[in-house]
Amino acid sequence: MRTTVAFSFAGLLLGAIFFALSLTPSLIPRSSLVQGILSGVAFTIGYSLGVLFRWIWKYLGIPDPPITNQQQLRLRILVILIGASLIFGFLWQGTDWQNSVRSLMGMPSVTGVGPATIGAVAFCVFLLFRMIGKGFRKIVLAVSARLEEVIPERVAMLTGLLIALLIYWSVLSGVLLQAGLYTISIISEKLDLIIAENLPPPENPSETGGADSFLSWGSVGHEGRRFLTLGPTVEDIREVAGEGIDPIRVYVGIHSADTPQQRALLALEELKRLGAFEREILLIATPVGDGWIDPGAVNSLEFLYRGDVATVAVQYSYLPGPSALFTDNKYIRTSARSLFKVIYDYWKELPVSKRPRLYLYGLSLGAKLSEDAFEFYDIIDNPIDGALWAGPPFSMKAWRVITDNRDPGSLAWLPQFRGGKVVRFGNQYGGYLGQEPWGKFRIAFLQHASDPIVFFDWRSALRRPDWLEHPRGPDVSPDLRWFPVVTMLQLLADFNVGVTPKDFGHRYSAEGYTLAWIALTEPPGWNETELQNLRAKLKTFSKR
Repeated sequence: MRTTVAFSFAGLLLGAIFFALSLTPSLIPRSSLVQGILSGVAFTIGYSLGVLFRWIWKYLGIPDPPITNQQQLRLRILVILIGASLIFGFLWQGTDWQNSVRSLMGMPSVTGVGPATIGAVAFCVFLLFRMIGKGFRKIVLAVSARLEEVIPERVAMLTGLLIALLIYWSVLSGVLLQAGLYTISIISEKLDLIIAENLPPPENPSETGGADSFLSWGSVGHEGRRFLTLGPTVEDIREVAGEGIDPIRVYVGIHSADTPQQRALLALEELKRLGAFEREILLIATPVGDGWIDPGAVNSLEFLYRGDVATVAVQYSYLPGPSALFTDNKYIRTSARSLFKVIYDYWKELPVSKRPRLYLYGLSLGAKLSEDAFEFYDIIDNPIDGALWAGPPFSMKAWRVITDNRDPGSLAWLPQFRGGKVVRFGNQYGGYLGQEPWGKFRIAFLQHASDPIVFFDWRSALRRPDWLEHPRGPDVSPDLRWFPVVTMLQLLADFNVGVTPKDFGHRYSAEGYTLAWIALTEPPGWNETELQNLRAKLKTFSKR
């Protein structure tokens, strides 16, 4: 049986509906370019669903309604008019919708969302997918035509479909994806080795990367050099807190040793050399993919404890966070686990009264890897003090289980779990509340209600997310509505996280971290005036 998929008016109508709905607001503002790509993908999916519906109709042999050619022409004209009205009407309203999100985040309003740009980009995206779809269809028909000579027609068609899927998937994952990752890796590795002029080796030979260090300055990588150089000095800390000491920072780059285990052992020796296990706080920080550690997280903790903090991190990749997940997941998890096990095994043998309080920290992918670094049953007899996980990605197991099983009546974007005995949630405005006393072992999740990395969910294609119920997060637009399929696409587009200011979306500020560390660790000796001075000081570091 042969079916000809002509220009589909059912697809046009559904595509126009999807296009229009994609212009409604989501969690973060969108540029005209991103909106155009989103709208083009939405139109393509809507159009494809219309084509699929029409194909199933014909495949099942359902007769078309008995209408004349003239009536059919009028119906098509009506479809075009309805589709055009939806598209232009929603484009006109798009500016107000985008500004409803921008105003919540303190961003200046825009006077237009670039309708011409959105339309042009969406049209190009649709044409690209249409070309890909035509190529896919040609493969299916060519394969099935050959197979029909020896097997039934419908079996031949299904086999052709499976072979076409295999070919497309092989090209996408085996050629394009791998080639892209290889290119990004080569470029990132070369950039990682370049020592910037503003990041010279430390003059003090005892510092990490100095003459007496186990780690060479060139081996720690670009992000490692930034981490070791741009933190607060003892003078900065004394300016705010009146007293203090130099914080300890250790960063081991990929080039510092050959294997994750060797890098972890190297980190331990460097910590021991610097006297890190004599500090009040020992922090194991897990970077994002390219080795970056959010400076606000570590700076705020060092100020709160007047420098009596040692932080250690190990690089596991050159790639940006999302790209790193497409490489060797087992390898990057091994890196996080090796560092934790080596540090923890040494720490747990120290006298309880003399060893530092041990905490974990990670942002985004770093939070997920930090979670994977240990099993709870491994530390149950000798638990660490806690963990701060910021912007936890939606794929994080512990976060998903806790959020899905939150206490009845608690909010999806700021949940409570079992009265807050172990786990508590907060955001840029505070939180971390519980009905039960917080135990010695504590986990804090820092998450913005407007963070798409946290609240993306594949299930939102068919189910309204719980975080859209009222009351909503204070940084979520009241105009945001759920639409099947489209809302999921909008949240995917929101992964363009760099467009928001600090304290919104997936960008976390030093002030938000300060609130989290105060709740999690309870640093002594700070009054509100001193904390205000600290917040002002931390803002100067955000410009470095």
